[in-house]
Amino acid sequence: MEPESDPDRKEDPDPAPSSSSPSSPSPFELLPPDALHEIMGRLALRPALAARAACRFLREALPPESLPPLRLLALRHPRHSPYTILVLDPSFASPLWLSIPLSFLPFPSPSPVASSPSLLLLWADTPPSRSLIVCNPLARAYRVLPPLGSAWSRHGTVLAAPGGAALVLTELAALSYTPGSPHWLKSPLNLPSKPRSPILMSGSIFTLCDIGSPWRSQWKLFSCSMNCLGGWTQLERHDWGDVFDILKRPRLIPGAGGNRILMIGGLRSSFAVDAPCSTVLILGLDLGTMEWDEFGRMPPEMYRCFAGVAGGNAGGNNKVKVFGGDGRVWFSGKRARGKLAMWEEDRGVRKGGGGAWKWVDGVPGYTEGVYRGFVFDAGFTAMP
Repeated sequence: MEPESDPDRKEDPDPAPSSSSPSSPSPFELLPPDALHEIMGRLALRPALAARAACRFLREALPPESLPPLRLLALRHPRHSPYTILVLDPSFASPLWLSIPLSFLPFPSPSPVASSPSLLLLWADTPPSRSLIVCNPLARAYRVLPPLGSAWSRHGTVLAAPGGAALVLTELAALSYTPGSPHWLKSPLNLPSKPRSPILMSGSIFTLCDIGSPWRSQWKLFSCSMNCLGGWTQLERHDWGDVFDILKRPRLIPGAGGNRILMIGGLRSSFAVDAPCSTVLILGLDLGTMEWDEFGRMPPEMYRCFAGVAGGNAGGNNKVKVFGGDGRVWFSGKRARGKLAMWEEDRGVRKGGGGAWKWVDGVPGYTEGVYRGFVFDAGFTAMP
């Protein structure tokens, strides 16, 4: 996964045997098959890739399709090199930053926007228009989806479905693509306003819509099946009360386990239209019981780094991006330079109250601007 000295070099998967006398067998070759299988099965993706590069025997003992996926956070920056993608392995106590090369893509300025297991979706210029590219960056394989106009890339939100399927949502319409299809299928969106932070979970799309006035936002939650685009249902219960009114600019993120939606936003200090926010609040909706619970509040000293004003009142131009998935939420802001704030859900707590906050320091690259990101399960479980 670490960049090679020559990223375009292609290795022969079955090199010819050397003409010199064969060397003595490696210790791995002397192991019983059951013991070898047990050892190889315990390797994570990065050491497994390193082992495959060591010798032919280990390369054959670790076929790509048997390697476990590795959950990463993929980051993109407006000024970052388009030929690599910066990723964070959050499983380490100290931040481990890696770079995955994209130089195998023969397109100028590819921009990663979403992912499904093992696959990335990227916008790229494919004259005379722009297209979405689906690729497996570890296998260095890609496929160009049917072209789209530049307006879709500027105003559309891309969702990646398993197996290389894709959705592009705008204010009025949705485009869906199924692998093998020669074209995109267009459907009317039938929502009261532009979808905000749509997410795909368990075959359904969830999104927020503002049904309020130009002077005051009023957020509501909608869902529809991926197989029935346009058949939206507003999710609402009487006992939810003012759950959507207490948050400013809420955003949805998938929770851990695939059965919970996280909603993150600024906690209003009052119901006044211009009321400042006191902190960031994380709420969770259990899709089984359809009940909301509070899961976390950003600590005051951390919130001040994003708000920029002591006391937690947002001031000035402080752009903040919120992203994540599978129970982890990251925050990137103009004033929090070189670091990200992270909240991680406590998977052992079924109801609200679980989770931990921490700083992720040492973000390489630029000290200005705001990073955006998404969760990427790197691996070989799918090919374009």
